[in-house]
Amino acid sequence: MVLIDTPLMYLKKISLVHFKSYEYSSFEFAKRVNCIVGENGIGKTNLLDAIYFLALTKSSVSNQDALSINHEAEFMMLEGEFTISDFSNSQLTTHNSQLITISLQRGQKKAVLRDKKAYERISEHIGRFPVVMLSPNDTDIIRDGSEERRKFFDGVIAQLDAEYLENLLQYNRLLLQRNSLLKQFAERNYVDDLLLDVYTDPLVEVAIKLYHARNQFIIDFLPLFKKHYATLSDAREGVALIYESEVGTPDFKQVFRRNRQRDLAAQRTTMGSHKDDFIFEINNFTLRKFGSQGQQKSFVIALKLAQFEMLTQAKGFPPMLLLDDIFDKLDDRRIQQLINMMTDGTFSQVFITDARPERTRQLLNNLEVEVRYFEIGK
Repeated sequence: MVLIDTPLMYLKKISLVHFKSYEYSSFEFAKRVNCIVGENGIGKTNLLDAIYFLALTKSSVSNQDALSINHEAEFMMLEGEFTISDFSNSQLTTHNSQLITISLQRGQKKAVLRDKKAYERISEHIGRFPVVMLSPNDTDIIRDGSEERRKFFDGVIAQLDAEYLENLLQYNRLLLQRNSLLKQFAERNYVDDLLLDVYTDPLVEVAIKLYHARNQFIIDFLPLFKKHYATLSDAREGVALIYESEVGTPDFKQVFRRNRQRDLAAQRTTMGSHKDDFIFEINNFTLRKFGSQGQQKSFVIALKLAQFEMLTQAKGFPPMLLLDDIFDKLDDRRIQQLINMMTDGTFSQVFITDARPERTRQLLNNLEVEVRYFEIGK
């Protein structure tokens, strides 16, 4: 996956105001490799999270936007300048910059602006500046419940497919409204079937759309994932991704309706896209139960590299790659593979955090691209 004569996107600079541990800071980045170093607990991961937030309008570590505001402040703001350059036959042909501003006041909705103009819908921003993040907590995708796996794959597909993101947002709204209605019925000991249908029918229709999109995505994603896993593991074992969903059954609409009494008793919707799961297997066994730590790490890295390649193919340029504290978690061979990909043109702009600056400098010493260091806390 070596990239030649492709458009290049990079984050030129970012400013942070009251974002997490930062009161006010600004950084100007290199086009290729940026190393954020310093002791633990001083804000290295927070800076990566700010970049992630700028690209996807949300934190990589929390579902609550308000947690990104410095605890002593009433608001936060991020502002960054992205540059997209088109290359043809190794010659720069066009060059444009876009200024992205995200602000959030406590108790209010966040605002997202591109070149000082607000989006009609924030979802329009998702996928414009693609990003892939690799962090120590990524194995939660394997160990935790189905919600973590849905969250991961929804995040991947949302950067690829704007229609999917709209359908997912609509589904979540309808699900919230239907569940609220089911609780009201239980509290009042009264059921209005016609009112429930107002939410049931569109929920089912959107669920079917999500099913087809997720199913097609796995079909397209699986060969890329298997390729990267084979490279990481020297093809020592076979791996599989299996998409499980009740929505894919031919009689889903009828079964969903017959399930109404169960929903009323549970006071929530017990079937649908929010119950889907993605099963990870290695040599026909469940990865979570039977995979070693090394196999699980390789599995997650392969997932992220496949995500990276799919985004590159879809967008025509590589996404930003955020590597949070990975040198402590990976063996020398896997680290060297990632470094080789920084050199051979696979990766474009990379951000790396490390608590041991001397190790990072040693690992990247012979890298034949620009490397810029940011020592946080000094």
